[in-house]
Parts: sequence; C-alpha cells; structure tokens
Amino acid sequence: MARKWIYWLEELGQEHNDLVGKKCANLGEMTRLGMRVPPGFAISVDGYQRFMELTGLGRRLAAFFAAEGDDLRDDVGRQIRVSRQAQEMIRATAMPPSMAEEIADRYRALCARCGQDRVAVAVRSSGAVSMPGQMDTYLNVRGEDEIIRKVREVWESTFNTRAIAFRLEKGLPVDEAPIGVGVLKMANARSAGVALTVVPTVGDLDKVVIEGNWGLGESVVSGEANPDSFIVDKGTRAIERRVSRKTKQVVFGADGTLVVDVPPELEERPCLEDREILEIVRIALDVERHFGVPQDMEWVVDQDLPFPESIVWVQTRPARYTPRRAEAETEYLLDRMTQLFRM
Repeated sequence: MARKWIYWLEELGQEHNDLVGKKCANLGEMTRLGMRVPPGFAISVDGYQRFMELTGLGRRLAAFFAAEGDDLRDDVGRQIRVSRQAQEMIRATAMPPSMAEEIADRYRALCARCGQDRVAVAVRSSGAVSMPGQMDTYLNVRGEDEIIRKVREVWESTFNTRAIAFRLEKGLPVDEAPIGVGVLKMANARSAGVALTVVPTVGDLDKVVIEGNWGLGESVVSGEANPDSFIVDKGTRAIERRVSRKTKQVVFGADGTLVVDVPPELEERPCLEDREILEIVRIALDVERHFGVPQDMEWVVDQDLPFPESIVWVQTRPARYTPRRAEAETEYLLDRMTQLFRM
C-alpha cells in the first residue's frame, strides 16, 4: 500500500514537524488544544518527494546543480540564473495524474466539510526548518485545478533566489528542499494581524504585543501597513493603545487578493474591540504555556462568525526576541563559567 501523504490538520501534532513542516504541525497541535483553527489539510514532505520521483524532476535537478559546481555561494548573479532555470524546470512539469486526483479529492472533501462549493483557501508553505518569508503563499485560491497549480508553485518557490541563498548560507543541499504545504479555508477577515507574547525589541516577558489592520493580515505580516498596536500587561490585563491612521488594507479579489483603500470612517477607528484584544491575549498565553516559550502568532477576526468564535488562528511559532539586558548578562556569565570549567 502506498504511503499516505495528505493529512487533515486534526491528524497532526507537534511531533509531525518532519512529516509536514513546522507550520502544519503547529496548526495540528493548535487543533488538539481546542483552538479555533480554519479547517484544512496538509500535503506532507513525502508529497514533494513523490512529485520529484514520479516526474524524474529530482534526478534532473540534482544533475543540473551538480553541473553548476560548488562555488555558487559567493556569486549572486549565478544564484539568480540557476534559480530562474530551476523554477522553470518545475513550472514545465505537470502534476502526475494520480497525485492531482488525490489533491482534488481532498479539496472536494474540504468543500463538503465547509458546506461550500469551491471554498476559498490559502495555500502556504510549511518547511521543517523555519524560513519566514522565504517561500510563497497564495490566498483566496478556488477550484481543484487552481489548488493543484498553487501547490506546485509553492514547491517551485523552494528554488527562488532567497531560498537558494539561505541553503547555501546554512550549508544545506541546494538541489532539494522537501517541504510541506498547508491548504486552509480562508476566513472572511474583518481584521487580522499578529500577537507576540513578548515585547521583542526589549525582551519584556510581562507583556503581549498585538498588531492589526483591517482586512487580511498580509498587510501586517509584510510590514507594508501602519498597523494599530496594543500592548497588554499579562498580569493586570491593562491595555495600552496606539491607534494608527490606516489607509490601505488587503481584501479578497475575484482571483487572489487586492490592496484597496480603507473606508474613511474606519481609518482612525481601532481594528479590534477590547473584548477581542483580551480574548486574543487569553488564548495566546495558553499557547505560550503549552509550548513553554514566547510565541509569535497570527490571528484573524472572521466577520461571518459571532464572538468569540470569530477569532481564529492561522499560525504560531517561537518568537524571536532580544533578551533583557540582565538576562543577556546572566547568559554571558554562565557561558563564561562553562568555558572556565572546561579549561
């Protein structure tokens, strides 16, 4: 029997990182915690490898990069050229019919679960090694053929210039980058953004930082928007607000997404109500306790759902932050003591 390579999120957990990538494994873990996560499925790393094997593309890419030699690291011009050629090789390779049918079957099942025909989904990369912003994400994707095409384009993005440079820098193989792909129902976002259970610039572990904007969260994650910011004390739940003038938002288009003007009456209005802020904080702290480290999370307020079901989560990962000075000094002293005892 062929090995299974597509999984519902509820079949997954933290232990499946190497099977489906960090993002999908964490989404599975979040469903186990009872969090509100959009329904969806994950295409495993085995799916990527199956595509490469069935099409013979894996062998052709290995031969292509072997012919380029080992001196790509310091030659950006060559990195750009080989990236373009490798991506074109994938673009010209059709999805094997057996794989296409399995993906289509799972998408049809997802539509049935959601009670919608041609339900809109996000198609996101999910690497076993965290590489934020390296791979492509596609939003508001509808229909079996488009889902299949976008899955292949996510695989294609593993050979973009950024990803190739990253692997060269980390000493990883350049000719392959097996990743998972998540396919999740799109929430009808009234507003969206991020929540960090630490103030990342100063390492303050007593606060939660929430940033958000109207519409989809891509304007916040990409850094293109001037979002609202809310800092919440973990103990007292006191809220410090900085409401920005928000002029642009990302919304659904007929195909994909669009950047449009924020309606004038919403430009200086907070994108979150206080009860929504406190619910985001409550759940974020539960997740922080579960994973044992500060979290960097992405939330959406779905305008089709009543509060608190309206707050759904589409990602969590360990937060990157600068430790407080005292903590940094302690770590330095411990490192120095360890070195001295080893002398």
